[in-house]
Amino acid sequence: MPLDLSAAATLPRDHAAASLAGRVWRPDLGGPSVVAIRLDGVYDISSTAATITALCEEPSPAAALLGSRGERIGTLADIIANTPEDTRDQTKPWLLAPVDLAAVKAAGVTFARSLLERVIEEQAKGSPEKAQAIRATVEAQLGGDLRSLKPGSKEALALKAALIKAGAWSQYLEVGIGEDAEIFTKAQPMSAVGHGMRAGLHPRSTWNNPEPEVVLVVASTGRIVGATLGNDVNLRDFEGRSALLLSKAKDNNASASLGPFIRFFDHSFTLDTVRAMDVHLDVSGPDGFTLKGKSSMREIARDPADLVAEMLSSTHQYPDGAVLYLGTMFAPTEDRGAPGMGFTHKTGDIVTISAPELGALTNVMANADNCPPWTFGTSALLRNLAKRGLC
Repeated sequence: MPLDLSAAATLPRDHAAASLAGRVWRPDLGGPSVVAIRLDGVYDISSTAATITALCEEPSPAAALLGSRGERIGTLADIIANTPEDTRDQTKPWLLAPVDLAAVKAAGVTFARSLLERVIEEQAKGSPEKAQAIRATVEAQLGGDLRSLKPGSKEALALKAALIKAGAWSQYLEVGIGEDAEIFTKAQPMSAVGHGMRAGLHPRSTWNNPEPEVVLVVASTGRIVGATLGNDVNLRDFEGRSALLLSKAKDNNASASLGPFIRFFDHSFTLDTVRAMDVHLDVSGPDGFTLKGKSSMREIARDPADLVAEMLSSTHQYPDGAVLYLGTMFAPTEDRGAPGMGFTHKTGDIVTISAPELGALTNVMANADNCPPWTFGTSALLRNLAKRGLC
């Protein structure tokens, strides 16, 4: 699969009806701008909403987006084409991840298939060559199809008790079928990378994979206002060695990818649309390897609204809002190299996560220390907006 960053490949299938917002770096202003994606180009609407967070706090972000005239700064095709770091013209605008001040959170073990693979990682202690044998044992221990099991239900708690008695309990089963969901911090605000950029793998990782996910966009009140796509890049070896290494497995330079745009809820796109979506994954390696997969949101064990309620409630607030990766059912197990070693990335892999309703998010995998370092944080944003008279 060649790197396709065309506007046609990036946009949702029904983009003419979609309320799309993003962020673009403007070299002439020395900082980022909130933009509206329209049929005739990309419009800077920072005079209406200086940050994506401010836009999300509007009573209707979709209506605010529609009502913002803005300044046309170019075509979407030209801006996307100028986004890859290796070929970027630093004097022209390029695309960024479509979030700024929001907390970047993630839900784990929300699909039955990913639950199985997390248990395997734990028992393999991060060693991919052990996974195949363990997979058969774990499947036999669990028995049946977990997809119909509602977490926290009477049936789920009975299975939990039986597994504990059999000595087969796992911390991943706890969050997969227990009462409480796993909600963790994926990355710091302002640190995510966007469509067309390099995404980062820890250079010491030898067992890792992409995690194609739908990501909900949530206002400070807990109201879900839209969605985007995300790659929750995962290091199976680090997390498999110890769950206490979760932050090292998940939060590295350029390891949180989001985009290409936020699609705000309106008459054409709602939370029910998200609940019914299919998310596709395509991996194309420099070695000629290809991989395709699909996740159906219909198979999620916990409803997206319930996951948001666990993230943001009376016990935990996010005054700048949050985005929440909803988890994935996709965990590749087919061998890429030696038999029994399963899948792992190679640098140069092109990863595209797509859904007809949200478009496509494409990244090229690289070692995290070879991705551009994250240098423009919240304080830099505030200084830039103040200089521009926007705060």
